[in-house]
Amino acid sequence: MVTGIGLALPGVAKYGDLLGPLPGEGGFDPATGLRGRELRHKDRASRLALRSAEFALHDAGLTDANATFRGVADSTAVIVSTNLGNVDSVCEATDTIARAGVMGLSPLGLPQTSSNVIAGWVAIRFGLRGPNLTVCNGVTSGLDALSWARNLIVAGRAEAAVVVGVEPANDVVTKLLGEQSTDAAVAIVLEPANAAASRGARPRATIAGYARARDLAAALASAGVTEEESVGLWLVDEAGAESGHLLAATRRIDLESQLGPLSGALGVLHCAAAAAHLESDAIGNVLATAGGPRHDAAAALLLTP
Repeated sequence: MVTGIGLALPGVAKYGDLLGPLPGEGGFDPATGLRGRELRHKDRASRLALRSAEFALHDAGLTDANATFRGVADSTAVIVSTNLGNVDSVCEATDTIARAGVMGLSPLGLPQTSSNVIAGWVAIRFGLRGPNLTVCNGVTSGLDALSWARNLIVAGRAEAAVVVGVEPANDVVTKLLGEQSTDAAVAIVLEPANAAASRGARPRATIAGYARARDLAAALASAGVTEEESVGLWLVDEAGAESGHLLAATRRIDLESQLGPLSGALGVLHCAAAAAHLESDAIGNVLATAGGPRHDAAAALLLTP
């Protein structure tokens, strides 16, 4: 179940804001929030991820006043979802090699080209020694990362997991996307129900079903979502918004239409919005989907109180 949520998202002060209308101001300020000695020599995505993880662990009651982790470090996993996270570091390194050869590379900058660098920095910062991996899986990446975290816990490979969805705003990403990118990082702490209850943690939501399939209809069926399912909120991307005929829902929210491209951060941000809905007076479970006809797959995640 979800026991902690942290956002590093400009214009969004708290995860309840995700239910809209978005305030468009306040929230995380990258100009000031990405500074600090502990953030030196790290790429922008890693810095965003570290901030959101810090906020989520604090929200879950797993850190002390000095932001030191107080959970079971040896069995706490870190799963990061990002499709473009450190592409700026990779491009910078290749440009340097083309211009000056490998001898021109800086020993301080080279580690930033690792595909798992973001998850590595989060683990190092909080001393988390459980499974550590990065999911770079296109439009379904964020939902896939949440499922991986849940599977690690169910299989006994981890007692808790920090799931981070992050994408940075920089010139390289904007050039690749062909449009202005979005600084976005969100972290979710997942724990088994018994572990959360034993330490008095406040549960926000439970992952009740997940599936990734060739199309959205198949993903919904595999996740156990039917037309009779009581879905009070459907969190969609553009493809899901076009497939509204597949399922009746009281309300639909497309976060990318309001925040801009979210890529690997989208599915994890959906989980935060789902928790806000389930904590409110609104009725019905929450369905989060991503992908569809213009993508190689679609994923569906069902969340309940």
